[in-house]
Amino acid sequence: MKIIIRDESRGRIRFSIGKQRFTEEQADMLLYYLLSLDQVEKAKVYERTGSAAVTYKGDKKTLLREILKFRFDSQDIKALVPEHTGRALSNQYRDRIITRILVHYLLKVMLPTPVNNLKTAILSIKFLREGFMCLARRELQVPVLDATAILASMLRGDYDTASSVMFLLGIGETLEEWTHKKSVEDLARSMALTDEKVWVKSGEDEVLVPVKQVREGTLISVHMGRQIPLDGVVVGGDAMVNQASLTGEGIPVHKNEGAYVYAGTSIEEGDLIIRVESAQGSTRYEKIIRMIEDSEKLKAGLETKASNLADRLVPWSFAGTALTFMLTGNVTKAISILMVDFSCALKLSMPVSVLSAMREAQDHNLTVKGGRFLEAVAEADTLIFDKTGTLTKATPTVADVIPFSGFDRDEVLGMAACLEEHFPHSIANAVVKKAEDEGLTHDEMHKEVQYVVAHGIASLIDGQKAVIGSAHFVFEDEGVDVPRDEKDKFESISTEYSHLYLAIGGKLAAVICIEDPLRTEAPSVIKKLHEAGFKNIVMMTGDSKHTAEAVADKVGVDAFYAEVLPEDKASFVEKQKELGHKVIMVGDGINDSPALSAADVGIAISEGAQIARDIADITISGANLEGLLTLKQISNGLMKRVNHNYHFIINWNLGLIALGLMSVIQPGTSALLHNLSTIGIGMHSLTNLLPEKEN
Repeated sequence: MKIIIRDESRGRIRFSIGKQRFTEEQADMLLYYLLSLDQVEKAKVYERTGSAAVTYKGDKKTLLREILKFRFDSQDIKALVPEHTGRALSNQYRDRIITRILVHYLLKVMLPTPVNNLKTAILSIKFLREGFMCLARRELQVPVLDATAILASMLRGDYDTASSVMFLLGIGETLEEWTHKKSVEDLARSMALTDEKVWVKSGEDEVLVPVKQVREGTLISVHMGRQIPLDGVVVGGDAMVNQASLTGEGIPVHKNEGAYVYAGTSIEEGDLIIRVESAQGSTRYEKIIRMIEDSEKLKAGLETKASNLADRLVPWSFAGTALTFMLTGNVTKAISILMVDFSCALKLSMPVSVLSAMREAQDHNLTVKGGRFLEAVAEADTLIFDKTGTLTKATPTVADVIPFSGFDRDEVLGMAACLEEHFPHSIANAVVKKAEDEGLTHDEMHKEVQYVVAHGIASLIDGQKAVIGSAHFVFEDEGVDVPRDEKDKFESISTEYSHLYLAIGGKLAAVICIEDPLRTEAPSVIKKLHEAGFKNIVMMTGDSKHTAEAVADKVGVDAFYAEVLPEDKASFVEKQKELGHKVIMVGDGINDSPALSAADVGIAISEGAQIARDIADITISGANLEGLLTLKQISNGLMKRVNHNYHFIINWNLGLIALGLMSVIQPGTSALLHNLSTIGIGMHSLTNLLPEKEN
């Protein structure tokens, strides 16, 4: 394969690889391969020209060597491409719009005037019917105005104007449909299956295997906080399952033996053993599409406001038309008001603005599940952070393992890893990694494990109860005491670390010291968030007051709350909302889920628990918290654009009405200028809200 560089500038190249045109599959393969390269910051692939553009960092020669490794027949590269990328949908609607424009103007040029007029009359039937149906329901809405404008134009013999009005309305409908379907697909992809491995039952043991290797009939084990990866029937266990991603219900559903469970739902409490009925989750994407296709969650409030405003303006348009005719007796001046339909621009520009903002957010590794959440971010004044995995790094490390009660250090670390590997949390991952790094094997030695939210894990090892978790859980709930002869050793443990306690058979077995380093960007991000308009930034954590206070001082939050439970976080969110605040919650763990759900906007960090990402309204997939600033900028930019669009549409169209009343322009010219402005503002609404960064 050879690379032909078509164009280049500092940090950017556009190139082709010897093909005149890519198929959709080839274009996606090249795109996702380029995005997988460390040097590549942005990439676009144009299938129609067989070329690609890349924004990169570092050495160009190194990048070109990596691009030369690309092969269309590589199975590894094919595996990088998601099942649904959105390219086919975009191509479908782009082609439909281009075809519609070409057909409209070709027929206008090629067909004789009588035939064109007949075509216009036939096409008008749809719009006239919709207008009459509104009147039959005693509703004076936009379809009535559209039908009146079209009918009035045809009655005057002005078929060109009637045809243009219908053409623009048709383009607007297509763009609105595209906006809706694109939003649905984006949301569906964000909910797509992300778990790559699953616990498979092998006798009494559980083995972690890639989900692609699972076949129908296989028994899999899914624990609390995990997403159910495949459809199946419950054969053991008892759990509360959150099915919001499929049914929209926020209340968990009880599932036990004999119940059917669906891929993509998440376990909030309990554990299940499932016999797989549908391998590889092949129908999951289609189920999600069907579930959200008509979801009002996608619709931003500003889109609804735009539609309502357009409908409210209809009576005024009719009143203006009637008043003009009564005062002037001039039909042309009266019709010029009907030609200026506020609804086209309002109903087109608003959803397009929202779609563009959601697409731009995705370009910055921000998955937004609906336009209304961007509005809420722009309006929010209160921001609540979880600490562990959010303000601190998502990959804490084990700094020390201190054994007690005569236990061996390696033995207790192996036990802790054996228990913790079943549950997704950054601290659990740290314990498992420490055991792996030290080469400690920890074959399944325990019975069924039970997760207690915000407390810890309980199980049986060799017939003895084993618990691991917080001090409250181990010492207060479980009644474990520190051995008398080791109290000095216990009290000398450094308080700069977070502590995880392991007890076996009612005896303290170990204290695991967790180093939870602060995200380097956290203090500057908090400062910039204050500058961006957030008046109250709070940190909440289940950690000790001493540890929480140290972190709070470093990052600069306005207040902090330590040793809180999940319900405490959710209650705090609800109280802030009752006080009239617009609240954002940022978290990553299972214990953050109630607060994420209660907030006006729940934001999850992508490295966190799957259930947190499922419940959250926005997910940050970037490497740091800078994404919050980008999100705020996009949200503010969207609202600024919306307000600009409102003012421009109203002022421009009022200007056209005034020019029509003064006989400066004719109805046909008024309709043309109105339609051109509609297309113009729609195209402007598709542009990025944030300026391109210079390399």
